[in-house]
Amino acid sequence: MTSSTPALGTLTAEGSSLQAVLLDMDGTLVDTEDFWWDAESEAFAELGHVLKDEWRQVVVGGPMTRSAGFLIEATQADITVEELTGLLNAKFTERLRRGVPLAPGARRLLTELRLHGVPTALVSASHRAIVDEMLKSLGPEHFDVTIAGDELSRTKPHPDPYLTAARRLGADPARCAVIEDTVTGVAAGEAAGCQVVAVPSVSPIEAAEGRTVVKSLEEVNLAFLRSLVMVPH
Repeated sequence: MTSSTPALGTLTAEGSSLQAVLLDMDGTLVDTEDFWWDAESEAFAELGHVLKDEWRQVVVGGPMTRSAGFLIEATQADITVEELTGLLNAKFTERLRRGVPLAPGARRLLTELRLHGVPTALVSASHRAIVDEMLKSLGPEHFDVTIAGDELSRTKPHPDPYLTAARRLGADPARCAVIEDTVTGVAAGEAAGCQVVAVPSVSPIEAAEGRTVVKSLEEVNLAFLRSLVMVPH
């Protein structure tokens, strides 16, 4: 069951204690999950292997090293994780340079958060080089903090990326809203103690305690996010 969204333009919520909004990148703000799968499929085709569609559910939303390791083990391809990571990043970046489609509602939401002075962080499992390339389309001015997957010893589904983002923003994780599109990302946000908004991309995500599921970022605005993080009475 998905939650209903307040009307766009309604910018107040009584008792809200929202301190920051922490946003995933791939599949959430930018429609690039197909880019990653295409890059992975192309890389393994060059190595003489065909990826199975069901493997996509395993690698989506995860850190590069985990995804690369899984695919190497699954295919028995003759390549190291380090070599494959470099190859995938190169192929993905090549696709990014052709243009990055933003998810419906992403630009409006980022603009609204900035307009109202809400601290924001971009929290990605992608490497820093990919994040910086993507910021050219997203606009670096929309984020106070950016976290990349290769900057932490543990990334999603561990809570570390979201805890780090909250700390750098000076925010209490319990008073932060996380926006994610994958089960892995949702797990990271919830483990950090944040309120999570799931916008499923490749795999379905069920609503749960502390988690709200929407169909699109077009259903998300500042009033909606404030309504999720309320001061207890």
